[in-house]
Amino acid sequence: MISDRLNAYAPQALAVLRIMTALLFIAHGTQKLFGFPEAQMSPPLFSLFGLAAVIEVVTGILIAVGFQTRIAAFLASGQMAVAYFMVHSPNSFFPSNNGGDAAVLFCFVFLYLIFAGPGAWALDARDGMRPATA
Repeated sequence: MISDRLNAYAPQALAVLRIMTALLFIAHGTQKLFGFPEAQMSPPLFSLFGLAAVIEVVTGILIAVGFQTRIAAFLASGQMAVAYFMVHSPNSFFPSNNGGDAAVLFCFVFLYLIFAGPGAWALDARDGMRPATA
């Protein structure tokens, strides 16, 4: 069956999702920390937004390389839930109206990674940890 052939590549597809999501997450953090890519604001490091930026960069790097993926994804997912409810939801109930689409997607992709694990190409697998299979 075609689904059996596709299932054989599930760990690699999960890894691509993990890596691409992490790279986008890192970009959100570097935008706040370093103004790159170009940002409209650069919050002070010792503020709530500065803390969010540090969490985004650190957990993003850990998730991208697949090291302590589940723990990093837990922290990143929680941060995105807090960001959504503190920053976006007061503006409107609907994510498409309050600019919180990315926060919701990040939150649920990271939530999925907590349970699915890192997939293929992860440093977690090299440490003798059991690689995740989807």
